[in-house]
Amino acid sequence: MIEFQGVSKSFWTGKQRKVILDRASFRVDLGNSMGILAENGAGKTTIINMMAGLEKPDEGVIRKTSRVSFPLGFMGGVSSRHSAHENCRSIARLYGLDPDYVESFCDIYLIDEGMPATADVEFNRKAGNILKERLKTATVVIVSHSPATLQKFCRSAAVLRHGKLYQFETLEEAKRLYDYQA
Repeated sequence: MIEFQGVSKSFWTGKQRKVILDRASFRVDLGNSMGILAENGAGKTTIINMMAGLEKPDEGVIRKTSRVSFPLGFMGGVSSRHSAHENCRSIARLYGLDPDYVESFCDIYLIDEGMPATADVEFNRKAGNILKERLKTATVVIVSHSPATLQKFCRSAAVLRHGKLYQFETLEEAKRLYDYQA
């Protein structure tokens, strides 16, 4: 389970404060994958990073009672000279995380559709096949600007707009608000 209780996050852009989340409260239970729809620049990556423990909220509490993956799609710090195992352990150390924990099988996978992927076609193929198998039994939190991407993984969804997270029982309901406001 991942739970946000009254979580706020904002950044100073140099000209003004950009609010990513404004006192958001929501919960992702095991077995209930969730998608978050948001436009580019709305804060999708920031939310995923907070779920992973890579960024802290300005206020509020984030609780986790499950093993949560590193944000998938993230390729910063990956070296083509090292194996996937070596890269995993190296990135974990960079972020102050326990490499054994990061390597372990996770209960909840965090997927940021907007993160850059590697150009290594063979790596992508192998990683994709492994992930497909794990996602059959795991819970997923995926952020995207595309409802079609969420449809592959989630039944329920939320829409992030101007720091507010609007939650819906179905992806169809979320799409109606997202399309209406887009």
